[in-house]
Amino acid sequence: MLQRFRDAGLMWPTLLALPALAFLLGLGTWQMQRKAWKDGLVEQIRERTTAEPVTLGVVSSRMTATLEPNGEKFNRSAWESVEYTRVRARGRFAHQHEQYLYAPDPRLGPGFHVYTPLVLDGATCRVVIVNRGFVPEPLKAPEKRAAGQQSTEVIGLVRLAEKPGAFTPANDAKMNSWYWRDLDGMAAAMQLREKSCIMPFFVDALAEPANPGGWPKGGTTILNIPNRHLEYALTWFGLAATLAGVFGAFVAGRLRNVRKS
Repeated sequence: MLQRFRDAGLMWPTLLALPALAFLLGLGTWQMQRKAWKDGLVEQIRERTTAEPVTLGVVSSRMTATLEPNGEKFNRSAWESVEYTRVRARGRFAHQHEQYLYAPDPRLGPGFHVYTPLVLDGATCRVVIVNRGFVPEPLKAPEKRAAGQQSTEVIGLVRLAEKPGAFTPANDAKMNSWYWRDLDGMAAAMQLREKSCIMPFFVDALAEPANPGGWPKGGTTILNIPNRHLEYALTWFGLAATLAGVFGAFVAGRLRNVRKS
């Protein structure tokens, strides 16, 4: 059989085709593993966002437990285990320190997410920065939504600070123009008196309970996590099957020609 392959000139094509086939099958398998990971992540987020809300102290304790051995930096992968946790907090919103993150809404048009420090009742760590929700551009000024400034309680989801993408505009603290969640930058810009301890995360307010007057409109957290790994896996497996079919037909043709000669 080996001699027939040599006579048909199939040795080099075979040596090239087999690694390519293994590579395509490996990519398909990897995408299936990614799918399993993404399915678990989606289910984990669903459980966190629908669980009974816990206190900020519980989240803070979990985060403290993820400190690295030097006691200064958080282990990022462990830290992420608290993201999307549903929390409840009460206190006094310091509305004079509002910060505005540009976030146009596909239904409501241009507007902003309103980030406001909440000075907590009876807490060791005094402040958490809350994304209270979306306001359209005409309602950016606080005096145009005075009714919504009366809230003293928030139920929301824990969100970590983020890093800007390659094409994300730079934040401008002096102009109060923000384009990505910069916890340290926002905290510094707020110039809080109660800044001895600021929670190391944001809270995104949920849509319910709604703010008096309806603004800001909570529920801005995007929970629709893309999961196209099955599609990608089928693409790679399909290419592998195509390669196997084409190469099989090529081999059969060459061997037939050898038998005829």
